[in-house]
Amino acid sequence: MSSKSVFARLSALLIVFSMLLAACAPAATPAPQAPAPTPEPQIIEKQVVVTATPEPVQPAAPVEITYFTFSAAPDHLKEIDQMVALFEAAHPNIKVKVETAAYADYFTKLQTLIAGGTAPDVFELNYENFVSYADKGLLLDLSPLMKADSTLNPAVYSERANQAFSYNGMQLGLPATFSTVMLYYNKDMFDKAGVAYPSADWTWADAVEAGKKFNDPANGVWGLYSGIQFWEFYKKAAQNNCKFFNEDKSQVLINSAECVQALQTMVDMVKVDKVVPSAAEMGGQSDGDMFKAGKLAMDVTGIWMFSAYKDASFQWDITVEPGMATKATHFFANGVSVFAAAKHSQEAYEWVKFFTSDAEMAKIRIASGWELPALKDPALFADYLSQTPPANRQAVIDSLQFAVVPPVIVRQSEMQDGIGKLLDQVMLDQLTAQEALDQAKTLIEGLLK
Repeated sequence: MSSKSVFARLSALLIVFSMLLAACAPAATPAPQAPAPTPEPQIIEKQVVVTATPEPVQPAAPVEITYFTFSAAPDHLKEIDQMVALFEAAHPNIKVKVETAAYADYFTKLQTLIAGGTAPDVFELNYENFVSYADKGLLLDLSPLMKADSTLNPAVYSERANQAFSYNGMQLGLPATFSTVMLYYNKDMFDKAGVAYPSADWTWADAVEAGKKFNDPANGVWGLYSGIQFWEFYKKAAQNNCKFFNEDKSQVLINSAECVQALQTMVDMVKVDKVVPSAAEMGGQSDGDMFKAGKLAMDVTGIWMFSAYKDASFQWDITVEPGMATKATHFFANGVSVFAAAKHSQEAYEWVKFFTSDAEMAKIRIASGWELPALKDPALFADYLSQTPPANRQAVIDSLQFAVVPPVIVRQSEMQDGIGKLLDQVMLDQLTAQEALDQAKTLIEGLLK
């Protein structure tokens, strides 16, 4: 091999070897860089709202309403307390404050309270005085409240009693009770005298003849009591087909022959037949006191006396009271009304509704003999009829078929008082029956103007 070839080969190998060395040499270390600066911590400000600790929420104080009544006192205060307790348990947001007055003072006090701006929220009204208060616009119309109330069905009430507290298309009260008057008789006295007990078909002539057999004025014993006052006169007038006025009150009829005869029959029981004691002969005693003391064989009075006579020392019973040309018995209804300007009318309505329609309230009335609830539920009256005395409670139900309401006008109290005074003059022999009723006609005509 020539020297040129060798040299060429060596050159080529050297070039390859150099390239290999260059490939295997370590890479150059890069120059160090300064570290990135650490960021400053960011401060995030939050708005902190500081609130005071809330006071505990106090429940609203119960609304207090006042209820004014005459029929609860004095014999049924315990029962009215029971009723209030029942109502307040069912209506914890309402308190009922009960105020009472004797019937003789009740309406005078009620008028004073209304005139003085302190009228009770709810008050009791009898049918005879209801019209006067209704006519003056003093009573709240319950109709809108009743229509909005899905819990009250007006059909639970006796129609006759409910209609009594409707005026000019407005429901100005709800009926609480109704009652009637019966003939009470002392069974022991009848048994001892051998006289048959009174029956439902008796007339006043029958009662007078029976009464004569018990009369013993020297010992203060009398056969019969039937008062000479407005209430007895309106009923006996109805029994003799007498009317105080015609339907539209355009004509006063109280001095008709039928009315005069009815009044004369009443007067004769005292002055001619002498079976009914006069006021002087009663010596300040009530007929109830005399009957309970065994001084009256028969007494004409209301079913509200059941509780008063319950503990009598003798056996007694009742029957439908006697009649004249026809039968007629009292129908007294008491309702509950809300004052037209009552501050808490809804709460007052709730009390009126509960007081008049709740079955438990009705049971309390019946158990105590506190008149009859104005409800139609036969079950309630089944309980009533099972109680004794008297044994013949069915007579109360029987008497309702003859019930007549008192004649009423707007100026009712003036009519009642005026007629009462005229009756007193007849008993004092200052007027005849005809003269008294002639004056009564003039009186009523003046009151109707």
